[in-house]
Amino acid sequence: MQRIVPHLWFDDTSTEAAAFYVQTFGKNSSVTHTSIIRNTPSGDCDFVQFSLRGFEFMGISGGPAFRINPCISFMVNFDPSRDADAAQDIDRVWNALIDGGKALMNIGEYPFSKRYGWVEDTYGVNWQLILTNPDGEPRPPIMPSIMFTGDNTGKAGEAIDFYVSTFKDAKRGLTAEYPPGASPEPAAKIMFAEFMLENQWFTAMDSGHMHEFGFNEAVSLLVRCDTQEEIDALMNRLSAVPEAEQCGWLKDKYGVSWQMHPTAWEAMMKSGDQPRIDRALKAFLAMKRVNIAALKKAFDGE
Repeated sequence: MQRIVPHLWFDDTSTEAAAFYVQTFGKNSSVTHTSIIRNTPSGDCDFVQFSLRGFEFMGISGGPAFRINPCISFMVNFDPSRDADAAQDIDRVWNALIDGGKALMNIGEYPFSKRYGWVEDTYGVNWQLILTNPDGEPRPPIMPSIMFTGDNTGKAGEAIDFYVSTFKDAKRGLTAEYPPGASPEPAAKIMFAEFMLENQWFTAMDSGHMHEFGFNEAVSLLVRCDTQEEIDALMNRLSAVPEAEQCGWLKDKYGVSWQMHPTAWEAMMKSGDQPRIDRALKAFLAMKRVNIAALKKAFDGE
């Protein structure tokens, strides 16, 4: 089971977006679960789980409270050593994503790749498509990519060390710094870096330009937790904004949003027993830090 799952907040298009992504990415992609989360502060919300090339996502239609921006994007690796059609496939996916979207970096040849482009799709989600070097160490098809900008510019390296020290099965990978004079923003240090958390690869960078946007709840990183001890330990370690704690959500010291998500809660939501789900949801919405035992009691009507 994938331990850390990107959670995307849409206004009212979560199921539509998931279907579009499944069609666009094709290989090993599917919608795995849909349901309605009832009586939330945003009303009844569509919830969807989907897999793209074997990498899991979750999405919710939660209303217009948050807007996705490029601070967290998704790097999609097209590896010719694994897929003979990679060079053609990257253009096919780009053409689908750019339809109704916009290019942040036009697809083309760059010093670091024969084929690369950064696109914000019609739903606002950001994707970096890259034709990888088949001589390098294999990487998974999709990796969340975290960009540090604004007041966080220059903190990518520090943040990677913090995350690696917080999670299990974690390590740093390749790190490339900006060459002297290469970045218009003097505070920027890390041009590209890889790191692993819970056996999953991520990338990070300091933005070379100042931007008006920053991290928000529109893209959060949901951590599946089996025990209360896991939830408490991660909340204590990561949470830096007490007033942001709600229903297992938290903000860390860089502003990145995380969700501590009990696997027991996920099983309840998939049970199909609506009265029990409604009881558990009422209890869940009243919590700041999730209490698994209290959720189970509410679910069972105790």
